Amino acid sequence: VEALARLTDLTPEAARRLLRAAASLGLVRLMPGERYALDDLGASMIANPSVAAFIAHHALLYDDLRDPVALLRGQTQTRLSQFWPYAGDRPESPASGQAQPEGYAGYSALMAQSQALVAQDILEAWPMTRHRRLLDVGGGEGVFIAQAAAQAPDLQMQLFDLPPVAARAQQALDRLGLASRVECLGGSFLRDPLPRGADIISLVRIVHDHDDESALALLRAVHAALPSGGTLLIAEPMAGTPGAEAIGDAYFGFYLLAMGRGRARRPEELKQLLTVSGFSQMRVLATRRPLLASAMVAKKL
Repeated sequence: VEALARLTDLTPEAARRLLRAAASLGLVRLMPGERYALDDLGASMIANPSVAAFIAHHALLYDDLRDPVALLRGQTQTRLSQFWPYAGDRPESPASGQAQPEGYAGYSALMAQSQALVAQDILEAWPMTRHRRLLDVGGGEGVFIAQAAAQAPDLQMQLFDLPPVAARAQQALDRLGLASRVECLGGSFLRDPLPRGADIISLVRIVHDHDDESALALLRAVHAALPSGGTLLIAEPMAGTPGAEAIGDAYFGFYLLAMGRGRARRPEELKQLLTVSGFSQMRVLATRRPLLASAMVAKKL
């Protein structure tokens, strides 16, 4: 404790209080002689830098939750809604999504940091080697596209996102040597038609960011862009996931409320939206870490 107190510039009593709290959360483990070692959870957090990025980011959420009743009543101007510049994007809002390019850098970088593990799990559950062309809608800085490219060397790919985000993605993917295989296109998937020609369209952590009306508009746009027999892949945290119930309903319930729109849905709720949008043959895929993302595929007949 004394050594850790010196390293953290805390008094021994403050360090002891912090370490005991961390031990109760499974981050560290109390050893003989009042020594502490990393526990499994603490080690896994250090091994995944995106976790630290989100912990820092959650200062915004905690600030929005200072008065949770006001938040539920819609009486709070939230900091999260200002962090996500696309949060005001609606099909009926022609001026929405027009923040300056620098306004997208923060959230694009945050999403990119956390996307690698999600992409790995999704591609393990649904390999891209079975497809010819992938369109990743709302693809951010291209982390999912890059991993799909590595898994399926013959796959051609397109990324569609808001223009400033698509420009950042093209630069990142060009640096990876993928310029000949990836085309990044800018637009709003709630107002602009999606590019055609892909036999699979992916929505990775996208649908849960939208209320039902906007989610239906998006799913119908995907349906229109796919050929007969085409596949839709949805991957995101889902409500009611066994062992991760608190993530879907408590965490995402309030996070998305503070963001200004969207909600985590149960698989049966997603299936209802997909049915209304014209899809069929929906099924949930098993993923390695459903706490990060569950997956579902559907077909256009």
